[in-house]
Amino acid sequence: MKNIKIKNKKEIEKMKYVGKLTAKVLNMIENYIVPGITTEKIDKICHNYIINKQKAIPACLGYNGFPKSTCISINDTVCHGIPNNIDKLKDGDIVNIDISIIKNEYHGDSSRMFFVGNVKKKYIHLCKTTKKSMYKAIESIKPNISISTIGSKIEEYISKKKFSIVEEYCGHGIGKMFHEEPYVLHYKNKNTNIILKEGMTFTIEPMINYGKKEVYTCKDGWTVKTKDKSYSAQYEHTVLVTKKGCKILTL
Repeated sequence: MKNIKIKNKKEIEKMKYVGKLTAKVLNMIENYIVPGITTEKIDKICHNYIINKQKAIPACLGYNGFPKSTCISINDTVCHGIPNNIDKLKDGDIVNIDISIIKNEYHGDSSRMFFVGNVKKKYIHLCKTTKKSMYKAIESIKPNISISTIGSKIEEYISKKKFSIVEEYCGHGIGKMFHEEPYVLHYKNKNTNIILKEGMTFTIEPMINYGKKEVYTCKDGWTVKTKDKSYSAQYEHTVLVTKKGCKILTL
């Protein structure tokens, strides 16, 4: 617990502000998600909006060497897809856009799924289920509960849907640092020594596969894909633990 930063009122106001900005980028880009657009073009639109309109900083750009301002992950790409001029969105694709920005020294982090043209019902169901699992977890958050409750709520819901949960990646504390403690697992776990306290801020970002849970990292060192080539979905919000529950900062 000693490494977990409890935010004060001033810090919380900054987190609320950067959270709103993060959500606005995802709202803005929705109209551009059409067949034929490259992931590079989407990234540039987001980059220019963050830099010029919001006067903020894309947190992903240069983070541990990541080369772009956003992560864009299509179909069987689970996370950390690198935007490029080759990958074009096609009718029927599902795509995750992950936005992280810095404003007034504090970070906001959020992602959501977008549908390209006519998407098969089974993949719409995957996305809706993933989103619901995140909200099930968020609804459970309040002070003095174990952080492991979050993963338990997600697994309880997903197990009924016969999808699988990616275990290699998790949510994380966030504030002045992009990734802080605590780390938030999205499946049942024994990490019960961490108790949620008012003023904690962290992300919840379950990655749910249509097929099996196994994933691998591509040669670029970033792009993560499903081993069985099944589609994957992810939703992410930054949340604040409040006196009686929690507040989503990236709505």
